Amino acid sequence: MKINRIDHVSINVNDLSVAKAFFLDLGLEVQAEWELDGVLLDKIVGLNNVKTACVGMGMPDGQAWIELVKFYTPADENGIQQPLANTLGIRHICFAVEDIEAIVAKLKKKGTEIFSEIQQYEDSYKLCYVRGPEGIILELAEKIS
Repeated sequence: MKINRIDHVSINVNDLSVAKAFFLDLGLEVQAEWELDGVLLDKIVGLNNVKTACVGMGMPDGQAWIELVKFYTPADENGIQQPLANTLGIRHICFAVEDIEAIVAKLKKKGTEIFSEIQQYEDSYKLCYVRGPEGIILELAEKIS
């Protein structure tokens, strides 16, 4: 038995167009868009009467893939959460970036919540956490040459 790679990361969102625009602005590209529903999807995700819309977004080089998913039905009864960096469970996605200062400045201009100023970790990385739409936490990491 062998695991070859992570295929994708799925992010459930309420406003698919806002989330899509946020990730486009970061430099991801739309690879595919589709809608799904039906008995097979119900069985796969363990819910009833599922109807979704999805946007598959990837890096220009094809190395990373995320799926933004809008569940039309059933709706999440808890609504949008604003987790903290230490909230249990899957908490953030880290993007390796170039020119972290320019990216953070661009995000600040657009009103994105920045957890802290850019921090340098030893002589290896510049790091910063930001909160995208609907509470999505991203870590930006620029490798220091």
